Amino acid sequence: QVQLVESGGGLVQAGGSLRLSCVASGRRFSSDAMGWFRQAPGKEREFVAAIKWSEGSTFYSDSVKGRFSISRDKAKNTVYLQMNSVQPKDTAVYYCNAGAYYFAYAPGTYWGQGTKVTVSS
Repeated sequence: QVQLVESGGGLVQAGGSLRLSCVASGRRFSSDAMGWFRQAPGKEREFVAAIKWSEGSTFYSDSVKGRFSISRDKAKNTVYLQMNSVQPKDTAVYYCNAGAYYFAYAPGTYWGQGTKVTVSS
């Protein structure tokens, strides 16, 4: 069993920054890649960013490329999402996922409980 716990969400003004964290725990935690997704009210959950756990390659959706940055700390089993120049359209609940990356990110079974980000204009 793997547990993913997100933190760092909150209220931020447009143009500001926020850093989300996701700590993974559980016996034999091992994942090919970790990803961040978000779900805005009334919308489908969408891919935001992913990182290959071993080599650190990163991938982003077009909507956040150049503004968000994903990173990981292997020693802490933690993945981060640095959000810069946030916009009201970034308002959503952000979820962490343990999955894999082949030609695109493939979500795995385990999801965190989500952390809410609200961007005010």
